[in-house]
This record gives sequence, C-alpha cells and structure tokens, in this order.
Amino acid sequence: MIRLETDRLILRDYCADDFDEYFRLMSDDKTMYYLPELKQTDIDSAKENFAEVLKDMEREEREFCFFCMESKETHEIIGNVGYNVTGRTPEGKTVHLGYFSYPKFWGNGYMPEAVKRVLKFAFTEDNVYKVTTGCLSENMGSERVMQKNGMVKYAELKDHELHDGKLKTRVEYRLLRDEWKTL
Repeated sequence: MIRLETDRLILRDYCADDFDEYFRLMSDDKTMYYLPELKQTDIDSAKENFAEVLKDMEREEREFCFFCMESKETHEIIGNVGYNVTGRTPEGKTVHLGYFSYPKFWGNGYMPEAVKRVLKFAFTEDNVYKVTTGCLSENMGSERVMQKNGMVKYAELKDHELHDGKLKTRVEYRLLRDEWKTL
C-alpha cells in the first residue's frame, strides 16, 4: 500500500472502506465537469470500477497509481491524484497524469502540492521516465497546476475535443525525469 505525504496532505491508496467517498467524488457534477468520461453515475458500475482499482493495487506491475487526497488536519477527502501507465521503455515507464478535487478546495494550492509529491514518487520510486497530461484550455486552474510543477507545454490542439456541446481547444504538457531533476 502506497502512502505519500506533503505538509498538508496524505496521498494514499484507496482501501475497501473508501467506496462511499470514492463514489461521492466520482459522481460529483462540478468535480467531474471536465472529465465526463470518468464520471460515475451508476452505483453498480462504480462498484465494478472500484473493485478493479483495488485489484490493480495488488499487481506487481501496477497500471494505475491513483491516490485518495486527504487533509492531514481534518481527514476530509479533497480529491484524487495520480497516473496510469501508458507504456514501458528501456528508460522507464511513460504515464498519463490526472487529478481532480471538490470545488471547495480549488484555489488553495492543494493540487499543485499533491502533483509535486506524485511526480517525486513517480520519478524516484516508480521508475517513471515521462509524464504527460493535458486539459481543455478554458480550464486555466488545471493548466496552472501543470505550469507550477515545471511541465512543458508541447501542443495546443484547436477545436480538438467535444465538451458540453462545443468543440474546444486542448493543451498538452509533459515532463521528463531529467527535466524534473533540474527543477
């Protein structure tokens, strides 16, 4: 079981007792606004998804390292942060980073803090070579998290993604292990 800490946060693997919190977070309309493909609305399919998350944690070569974000002070669930493995190379894993939190925690610096710790774990403990991520360009808070963590913008895809009934521009970022070491 992985457990990471920052000054204000505990980032930990989910456990079986976390399902209700997991479902509440994954079904929250505002939290999942920019991630409709991940939103859980059906409790049965959410239970199946959660079971897969727990099963993956038992594998020697995990495909997902997504952590429950918890306040050290109040133990309240703030959100979710982590990555999924997209490839394996001789230099290390390539992964795609993702994160989201309840709106009441936006603008408090929790997500940049959490992402910073996850990047450290990825590059120093999990043999990750390259991290990619992205968001819709209108999601400036998410893009700012990437920038605060030294990620490099490598693409701006105009009218790329259908969201909320409109074609929207997507930005893509990446960070290599050697670039992270110089930060």
